[in-house]
Formats: sequence, structure tokens, C-alpha cells
Amino acid sequence: MRTEKEMYDLIIGTAKADDRIRAVYMNGSRTNPNVPRDIFQDYDVVYVVTETKPFYEDKSWIDIFGERLYMQCPDELEKSVGRDVSFDKCYGWLIQFADGNRMDLHVEPTWDCHVTDDKLYKILLDKDGILPKIPSATDEDYRVKKPTAAEFYAACNEFWWCMNNVAKGLWREEFLYVLDMLNECIRPQLVKILSWKIGFETDFSVSVGKSAKYMYKWLEPTVWQRFLSTYSNADISEIWKSVYVMCGMADEFAPEIAEKLQTEYDLEMAKNSRMWLEKVKKLPKNAKEIF
Repeated sequence: MRTEKEMYDLIIGTAKADDRIRAVYMNGSRTNPNVPRDIFQDYDVVYVVTETKPFYEDKSWIDIFGERLYMQCPDELEKSVGRDVSFDKCYGWLIQFADGNRMDLHVEPTWDCHVTDDKLYKILLDKDGILPKIPSATDEDYRVKKPTAAEFYAACNEFWWCMNNVAKGLWREEFLYVLDMLNECIRPQLVKILSWKIGFETDFSVSVGKSAKYMYKWLEPTVWQRFLSTYSNADISEIWKSVYVMCGMADEFAPEIAEKLQTEYDLEMAKNSRMWLEKVKKLPKNAKEIF
């Protein structure tokens, strides 16, 4: 596996040797000092070029980066399904190399460079001084943000309302519907609640990462294990257990956040939602009415 130095030398050397490439910058985890380093970190590279067309029309130029195991051209896929994309503004290759390294490579034109959209970037080369000079890369744009009272209410309301769908899905034994409802609608709200808990405890100075993968760093071990236990298999009894754990966590931590925000937590909705869950859980399969 090529070392980090070898990869940087190749990335920068390629830019220096090609007059069409005027600058190079990186973003992503390798520019974030708060992210643990490991062998799976991508090289998120953007070449700022005079024109993108020559690069995407003749893709053989990327062979210089090494033997490919497989790759994806996301902009091509977007265009193939009818989405409006402009290759002249940005074009990318997501490349898994045979030696284990991975590079997410993009080209952008000098007249439409997106570097200012992200504070988490690092300049590797700037032949003409066209890239803005900013302080060292920071993840501040990705840190947990203090919610407004409205955002807090919306998250709690969505959490408890969607439990209605979980209840009827479990009664019908519609496992895929239930798991989708839990993972796509309810869990994101619980993640928000836990992230806001972390935010208040750290003065909103940290990021929990993509998919909240770093929450374990700031949650108490017992709380983290409770959260992990909410991931269940497609078994009714196990799903019910995970649902009750999720409800318990929301009821425990949401009021704390409400107090810090000096707003109200809808205890009545939470109480009635849990009552509904209990009612449906005990409902016979041959029931003709709910009440």
C-alpha cells in the first residue's frame, strides 16, 4: 500500500506537470485534525483546471494514479437517470485502487471553484494564487448546532408521531415497513436529541461525524450501549424491546434539552404515544376495533 507521502507526491506532482491544472486542494477527513487516522481514509482531491471537458472526455489521464480495482463516476450516473448535472462545472471519479488506497477525485474550472463552500480544506498547490487564503482547516461547519425551540419541538413531535406507524406495522407484522420507519424517521430524531445533549455538554464545540459515528466519544458508556441496543433484527419481540429503549431515551434526555433551551417538552404527546404503543402491542390479531 502506497504511503501518504507517496500519494501526496503523486497528487501534487501530477498537477505540477500538467499546465491545465492550476491548483489543487483537499477536503474531507484527512484535513480534519479531530478525525482518527487510519488506513481507510480517502484522499479527497480537487483539481482546479482551465477547463473540465478535456479531463472527462479522455479519462485515460487518471491511469497515472495507479491500478484501479473499481470506480464510480457519480456525475455520469446522475445524468444517466435524467438529473440535471453540468460536467463543465464539476466532474468526479471515486476510485478504489488495487493497493488499498482510495481517492475521491474531482475537477472544477477556475471560474467556478467551490473551495469557499467548505472550511475543512487544505491547499496543496496554487500556481496562480487563485484560491482564497483561510486559517487552518476546521470542522466548525460540521459541529453540533444549538437547536431553536422550533427545531427541538419538530424533532420530538416527529419522534412520537411516527411511533404510531411503528405500532400498526408491528401489529400487521410488516417488518420492512417498521424497520424503515424506525431507521429513517424515528432514529434520526433520537440522534438529534443525543447530539444536542452532547452539544450542551461541550458548549457546541464538537462534531459527532457523519451518521453520528463519533457520538460514542461523548456519551456515557451506558448511554451509548443503550443506543446501540436500539438496532434490532426483524423479530417482533426484539423490535418491541428496541422501541421501548428508544422511547425511554427520548423521555430521559429530551426534557433536559428543553430545560436548557427554556422551552417545553410535550409530555402529553409522549405519554399518549406510549399509551398507544402499549394498547396496540396487546391488541389480538383478530381484533375488529381498537377501542
